[in-house]
Amino acid sequence: MHEEGFIEVTGGRVWYQKFNNNSEGTPVIILHGGPGSSSYSLEGLQALQKDRPVILYDQLGCGRSERPTDTSLWQLDRFVEELAQVREALHLDEVHILGHSWGTTLAAEYCLTKKPSGVKSVIFSSPCLSAPRWEQDQIENLKKLPLDIQETINQCEENGTTDSEEYKTAIQEFAKEFICRVQEEPDPEWVKKGSGYRNPVIYNIMWGPSEFSVKGNLKSFDCTSRLKEISYPTLFTCGRYDEATPESTEYFSSLVQNGKFHVYENSAHMPYFEEPDEFLQVVGSFLKTIDFD
Repeated sequence: MHEEGFIEVTGGRVWYQKFNNNSEGTPVIILHGGPGSSSYSLEGLQALQKDRPVILYDQLGCGRSERPTDTSLWQLDRFVEELAQVREALHLDEVHILGHSWGTTLAAEYCLTKKPSGVKSVIFSSPCLSAPRWEQDQIENLKKLPLDIQETINQCEENGTTDSEEYKTAIQEFAKEFICRVQEEPDPEWVKKGSGYRNPVIYNIMWGPSEFSVKGNLKSFDCTSRLKEISYPTLFTCGRYDEATPESTEYFSSLVQNGKFHVYENSAHMPYFEEPDEFLQVVGSFLKTIDFD
């Protein structure tokens, strides 16, 4: 069974879809990356519905949700409130939370500030739980690329020409190494469609013009000192070549009382696409041990 619709949240309406195979497990809600991306590339996770309802939604301002022009809406605390409103509207009294990339920032802040009841577990997929640490990790990742790529990216960053064609070409080389290692030429239709769902305005306001220097309002975000407050089961995952490095991801997992850690050996930042079968197996098994053991 599949349903979709809109939910009123602070600032507008967000689009959601729910997949339910009449399974008995606790629902899982998916928080997509970005900020300003969409749930589109994560729709393969609907396969988890064999054990539980699966909810995906596009955060306000991107995807198939409304796109208000009020830039004051693009704040972490408003996205936290939005998650609470989506959960209430869909009557998710008990829920698992799966956040990917920026979605883990949102998941962590929701859990740590709202102290919500009924959260049975959290999955931090390719986590960004410290903006300063993320920035430093990308500086180190950049050093692993050919020298000419490094120089182009560094020069464009310094000169403020991150919208130039040479910068975009260099960033594609970074992406092939650290974002998605599955390369299809030409870009498949789903990639083109997914890019149309993004809202770069939100990304620029909250993060900045590039991966390598955080200049947006998330610049000082760092919840590592608070992770010990999360008491429910957690799973931290990343790709071997992920922007969210295995070293940082394992470190985050060590700070949580019930943290587990898994690396997808053939993936970068999109293991749900690069190694979908293993991603579903790891996530599905983790959720089942909580619901059914």
